[in-house]
Parts: sequence; structure tokens; C-alpha cells
Amino acid sequence: MSEMNPPIYIVDDDSSVREAVGSLVRSAGWRAEVFASAQEFLAGRRKDVPSCLVLDVHLPGLSGLDLQQELANSDCEMPIIFLTGQGDIPMAVQAMKAGALEFLTKPVDDEVLLAAIHRGIARQQRGREAGSGARSGLGQIVGASAALNVVRNQIKIVGPSESTVLILGETGTGKELVAQAIHERSHRSKKPFVKMNCAAIPRDLIASELFGHEKGAYTGALQRHPGRFELAEGGTIFLDEVGDLPAETQIALLRVLQEREFERLGGSQVIRADVRVIAATNRDLRAAIAAGSFRSDLFYRLNVFPIRVPPLRERKEDIPLLVEHFLQHYASRAGKNISKASENTLELLKSYSWPGNIRELQNVIERSVIVCQTEDLAIDESCLAQESVQPSQAYQSIDEKSASERGAIETALAETRGRVAGPCGAAAKLGVPPSTLESKIRSLKINKSRFRVV
Repeated sequence: MSEMNPPIYIVDDDSSVREAVGSLVRSAGWRAEVFASAQEFLAGRRKDVPSCLVLDVHLPGLSGLDLQQELANSDCEMPIIFLTGQGDIPMAVQAMKAGALEFLTKPVDDEVLLAAIHRGIARQQRGREAGSGARSGLGQIVGASAALNVVRNQIKIVGPSESTVLILGETGTGKELVAQAIHERSHRSKKPFVKMNCAAIPRDLIASELFGHEKGAYTGALQRHPGRFELAEGGTIFLDEVGDLPAETQIALLRVLQEREFERLGGSQVIRADVRVIAATNRDLRAAIAAGSFRSDLFYRLNVFPIRVPPLRERKEDIPLLVEHFLQHYASRAGKNISKASENTLELLKSYSWPGNIRELQNVIERSVIVCQTEDLAIDESCLAQESVQPSQAYQSIDEKSASERGAIETALAETRGRVAGPCGAAAKLGVPPSTLESKIRSLKINKSRFRVV
């Protein structure tokens, strides 16, 4: 079994669920191994192979929560995605506090589950690189430039503290990796790292996602729901695109930062919040304050320790290292023997302006690996010209809610057979986060299932 292509383990006593999830995993290009019980999994898994576990809660004999504890006791840090038809609030909180990546309720949307598995694989990769002394020494933060070393030193300084951090930088510069590195250097590193993209949640639901709600808090609130702050108890919450928070939610967040407490929507119980807050934005918050769309008092609470992540055009000396990093990953995943990028290719990449930053570079390398038939990676200049125009236009059409956004989304869904997440999904084609695209699909009432090939 190849360590570069690890299995996704699926443990569920329902054979139809095992088959469905296994088929979904294989269709996404991963290998799947299924088990009917926790005991069968413990006896059959390869302990030396890192992976991700999709786990039912209610199992015969050893339960899913018991298995999670068993793996923790054996120092196995395998990312766990709980998948259950009988989830409740205490169970979800217990699982997340114990380090679970996700707690999903059946039936779960295919794209949601695939996105969770992608995050699990990424977390496992970060852990492997950090444990083996990766080049950067800070997870997947790759580079040796002076600009990046400033960021790396700031992470080392602020990581062990309890201070709130505001990460500033353009889209695609790696702000989430910086937040993850800060969490991993803190005393909260064994506790949950909970992420939320504030721009990807509908405005009328964002307070519920942050702080949770009680049953009956609003139409459709059929049961109590824990918010991200509750799930992050003892750990860190990362609020990406914090500049997009609506005004009423800004007030509630300010209270959490000042008083360290909150209430669920529709509830009166005060809940203490032992959570470190890391926020990020690609917006100019001072300009937003001047425009009246962002509170100055919240800005000063968030801006305790600001970190600016430089765009790729300011750290071009890191491009060879980044190319090597992405090349190793995608060549191994594709089963290709591509040893290096040619000198002409590196010079071409260093001369490009990279408006999409590291995310754009990653996409270019992945695409080039797919078409490469030699041991040296070569990139056609037209690929960069295309990359610099199409994603930004697609993103602009969505942001501006233009008349063509439905067409752009439906075209991408048709090309990806209805898949949203993943490197070959519609979100990657459009250059937006999967959660943002899912929100747009819901708001435009697009039926993505009609693009799937049965």
C-alpha cells in the first residue's frame, strides 16, 4: 500500500452506507477500505499508514466515540469525520473537543463529505511534514525569503501567547496556514482548531453558526445546534474574511472578545468562551471603518497582534521551493516520475505577477503535472495568461452578482459533473472557496444534482 496514496477508512455497521461512502471516495480518486465494526477496523488497519477515518457513532460493541478514545490512547492522530444518523449536541461537543475534524448528520451531501475528507488529508499531511522537520519548520509554510521569515518569526513570538491575532493579506497568500501554525505553537494545540469563512455563510445564518441556537429559535430550528465557539472550547477559532461580518454579528463578536461569554440564539443561558480568536481578511478594515461598514472598537479588539502575509510577487525567491513542494505532491499523487521543473519554466514563473498568489501557483503546477509526459516539468506561457484572466473574471462575476453568474456556475458544474469541492471541482474552476460556491448555488436555487452522471 502506497503511503503517498493512503486509504480512506470507513467504519459503519450499515452495509448500504459503507458501499455508498466507499463508492463516493473511490470516485474522487482515493482508495477506500470499509469495516463493519470498530473491532474489525482495529484488527485490519495498517498502523504505519497515515489516513483519514469516516466513522459512525453507534456501532455494535465498541462505539465510535470509544474508538476515538482508543486511537487517542495509542497516540494515533488520524483525522476523524463522524457520520451519524442519531447525533445530539452533547455527543457532537464531546467528539469535537476530543479532536474530531467534523461531526456530520446522515444523510450528508456528497460534496460536504468530500470537502471534509480533503481537510482531513490536508491536516494529516501537515502533521507529517511538521513531525519530520519540513523545510519551513512551520507546517506547510514553504519558503526562505526575508518577507516570509518576518511572518515566521511573528508566528513564533505570538503562538505561545493568548493574544488575539489579525492576519492581513490578499486572497491565496496562505492566511489559513498562518492561523494553523499559530494554533499549533500554542498550549491549545491539542484542542480543536475550528474554522469559519464569514463570507461563505448567509447573513441571516451567520450568528447561528458562530454562537449556536436553541430549538425553535427561528423557523426551521428543529433542534439545539452548537455554534463554532462552543465546538472550539479550549482551542482556537479562525474567522476568515472577518471583514464581511454583518453589523449585528460584529456587536456579538465584540462581546465575546470583551466578556468571554455569549448566548445561543433563542436562549438565555450564558456560556463562557475559553477560546482564542484568530481573524483574517483581505479587505482594508480601516477603509471599511471610514465607510461605516466595520466597527472601530471591534477592529482594535482584533488588531492586538497584526500579521501581514506578503503576496507572492513580493517573495518571488520562494517560487522554486514552492514549485518543488507542489511538484512532489501532485507528481506522487498522479504516479508520475517528474523530477524537477526546467530552468526556463522557473524563470517564466518568477517573471509572472501571480494575481492569484500561491493558490494560483498551486493550480498551475497541478494542471501542468497532469499534462506532463517528461521527467522535467514544462509550463506553457499561455497557461499563465489564461490563469490570470479566467478565475478573476469568474470570481468577479460572482462577487458582483452579474447576470451571467448563473451561467458561469452552471457551466462549471456541467464540466465537473456536479462536483463542487476538490482540485477538479467547480469551485477550483471558478477560483472561489467551495463553501462560497455552495452558498451561491443555494441562493440561486441551482439544482446541482442534474449535472451528475448517474
